[in-house]
Amino acid sequence: MSKSTQPVAIVTGASSGIGLITAKKLVAAGYRVFGTSRSPRANHNHAFEMMPLDVDNDESATALVNRIVELTGRVDLLVNNAGRGLSPAGAEEFSLEQAQALFNTNFFGVVRLSNAVLPHMRKQASGRIINIGSVLGFMPMPYMAFYSASKFALRGYSESLDHELRNSGIRVSVIEPAFMKTAIEANSTQAAFKREEYQLVRASLEDRLTEMLEDAEEPDVVADVIVKAAKETNPKLSYTAGSAAARLKIMNNVLPARLLDAGIRKHLRIR
Repeated sequence: MSKSTQPVAIVTGASSGIGLITAKKLVAAGYRVFGTSRSPRANHNHAFEMMPLDVDNDESATALVNRIVELTGRVDLLVNNAGRGLSPAGAEEFSLEQAQALFNTNFFGVVRLSNAVLPHMRKQASGRIINIGSVLGFMPMPYMAFYSASKFALRGYSESLDHELRNSGIRVSVIEPAFMKTAIEANSTQAAFKREEYQLVRASLEDRLTEMLEDAEEPDVVADVIVKAAKETNPKLSYTAGSAAARLKIMNNVLPARLLDAGIRKHLRIR
């Protein structure tokens, strides 16, 4: 085992989008970065190494972290970015298996990787875990019930874990962006049991989300906040990323529930 002289970072879901840009920005910030994906492809244009990881699998998570520690002797930063989405639909239109698969990636995948790095961070008496949440983790969106639920769970887990680990020199933060120009929406799972009652609202929401994604911010804004949270001496429990997320956070904090409810439905054009 060779002890790395650089801080070492792991970024899950680093083949594209937020993860790829974050990995590049962390390299520029001085980290030795290991990106992950299910089927990584060698890219000699990247200044970081890609490694295979299935965040849904306990053994895969443990093997990845152990291999990186063998190579470098440390893990200073874990960015839990890998995730999956569901296309807009009524909660009852999704199978229980679809909901469980979503949670297995978006929530339990984070738990797996966190549990794998924590013994090493505790031994170092230092470390950062940064989890990629969503504005839907504090402001639920109609017809995205399970995705919102997974992000609510992630926020609660992240804040609780931060309190538990502070005395060990380890801090945990969650980053909460709004919609970004990434591929997660294009790769989202369709509902298994589409019901006629939701047909019109589903079509309307798909059109509205297309409009929102066309105007969405670039994933660079999320990567910049991740690097900031990783480097701050006293990181916050949560950070919004981008101007849209900042506005939604303020609205969520100051508007009466009735007005917030009406505003969400108006913005999404839901009657």
